[in-house]
Amino acid sequence: MTELQHQVRGVDHVAYPTFDPKGTVRFYRDVLGFPVVHSICAAGWGPEKHPDFIHFFFDIGNDDRLAFFYYFGLEPFEGGPQGDSYSRFAADVPVYFIRSRHLAIHVDSEEDLLEYRRRLDLSEWPVEMQIQHETIESIYTHDPNGYMIEITRALRPVTPQEDLDAALTIDALLDVVDGPDPSLGALLARKAELIVERAADWEAEQQAGQQAVPAPAGSGGA
Repeated sequence: MTELQHQVRGVDHVAYPTFDPKGTVRFYRDVLGFPVVHSICAAGWGPEKHPDFIHFFFDIGNDDRLAFFYYFGLEPFEGGPQGDSYSRFAADVPVYFIRSRHLAIHVDSEEDLLEYRRRLDLSEWPVEMQIQHETIESIYTHDPNGYMIEITRALRPVTPQEDLDAALTIDALLDVVDGPDPSLGALLARKAELIVERAADWEAEQQAGQQAVPAPAGSGGA
């Protein structure tokens, strides 16, 4: 497969609806300290019959923004007892499925992570979980809209070998997901096959790279 040039520079913004703009501003601006950096007020919008709304943005660092829509006069939609302002689910929908959709915000250090934990624990939205998993440590809570928010720090750098492993894993997933047994076991078996199939190419690439490295100055004969 031809490798496409990677030209994007991160997230401009991610946007959610809210029925509680006051609580949303209190949570993100007043508790977490994310400043409001932009807002749009609109009387209707686009081809559909739109209520008047405000679209407001919080700075979450690195020129990335978290945005919300508040539609004047729009009431929350009915649904099941679980979920958030965007989606309501029936009682039998597993919690792990509902929580799989969440926003994770990165900080640089354990000190920074614990500072955000302190801010949250002093608020109406205390930390619900603090977990170390694989290469990161994270704290989790739900904002006033019911959206799960994660704040995370890296425990160590991700290695090139792990990047290669991720690519292999996804290739194996794509091979098995439409098959008769799209299970974790089938994925791992296909991944092992791919490792064997590609091993010779990896070895050849490594040898070519070693041959391309110039010898240090003065290492030749007299």
